Amino acid sequence: MNKTTELYYESAYITEFDAEVIACVGNEDGRFEVILDRTAFFPEQGGQSSDLGVLLDDNGSTVDVLHVSISEEDGETVIRHITDGEVAVGSRVHGSVDWEHRFNNMQQHTGEHIFSGIVSRKFGYDNVGFHLSDSEVTMDYNGVLTPEDIKEIELEVNGAIWENVRVIAEFPDKDRLDKMDYRSKKELTGDVRIVTVEGYDVCACCAPHVEHTGEVGLLKVVGLQNYKKGVRVSILCGKRALLFLEKEHDMVTELSNRFTTSADKVITSVNKLSEDNDSLKNKLNAANDKLMEYELDAIDKGLSDVFLVKEKEFDQNLMRNTVNKLAAEHSGYCGVFAGDDGGYIFIIASGTDKKDCKALMDMLKSEFDAKGGGSGTMIQGSIGSVDISEVIEKCSK
Repeated sequence: MNKTTELYYESAYITEFDAEVIACVGNEDGRFEVILDRTAFFPEQGGQSSDLGVLLDDNGSTVDVLHVSISEEDGETVIRHITDGEVAVGSRVHGSVDWEHRFNNMQQHTGEHIFSGIVSRKFGYDNVGFHLSDSEVTMDYNGVLTPEDIKEIELEVNGAIWENVRVIAEFPDKDRLDKMDYRSKKELTGDVRIVTVEGYDVCACCAPHVEHTGEVGLLKVVGLQNYKKGVRVSILCGKRALLFLEKEHDMVTELSNRFTTSADKVITSVNKLSEDNDSLKNKLNAANDKLMEYELDAIDKGLSDVFLVKEKEFDQNLMRNTVNKLAAEHSGYCGVFAGDDGGYIFIIASGTDKKDCKALMDMLKSEFDAKGGGSGTMIQGSIGSVDISEVIEKCSK
């Protein structure tokens, strides 16, 4: 099989090309694997998703390129275009790469190089993991970065973007490559493609990149979490970053309008509302506790197997406290069911005569398909739509 000429190495900006169909094989899923003698479609590799686009044949028919893969077979690089239709072997086709998708990925990947280059220079950490999909970009570093570190790095990255420095992608000859200090996740042999962001990063990379950093637009860090012994950083660049910030701005504007305050005071207003809500909740819980004390005091202490039915919004802490008080003063089983015709949650404890709650749980599971568990002294769980009076009657036997 002839080697496919990889046009994306000649220029990341090639989106239209003509090629000959070398092979076309159907898959069980109704899709086809098309191999061309030359292609501008970048295949999925290096943590980055593949290009998308279409192939147009001489008859004016088109097939969509849904995915592109790359593999080494018998010492040759094989690039497969996964399409939704068949193209004739030996025919000529015109390929058209989805530029918006390609450029979006170029923005993300170049932004990642600048970010990782700065992390390497300032902290000495390696980028040990990279993922670029149509919805997220994540980088894993083998060292810890604080939120303050991230803010500093983010500002420096955007400074590099605004400088609009050159991004050079090339295959240096062996003598020159041996003298270069570049980042790489693994040992490389043969031709090595080096991407240089002037003044910020030198890294081995196979993916398409912008020619000047200004094309990245901007970079925004949208996530930071501990990962293994380092951190995972999530970023968005260019249009993705703009759309993210647009949503954030819309949320702040809505909150600002709702609280009738300026955007810079939204957090203060939210904190105040949260404090007021906690205060009201505490007062409501105290009132409910008091009401429950009155209700429990009215129950004949000589009763055995005491069950209460409450609304589904009944506080679970109050629910547990109520069960404990009932169990301390009554024999048999003591419990609370909270819910409505759609189902209930329950907590049941053994009273003063220490009946086995596990036996009761087995009965509830067997006869009412209840879910849950517990110990001999207390069980809890849920039960679907039932006649709650029938359930309580069974529990009281």
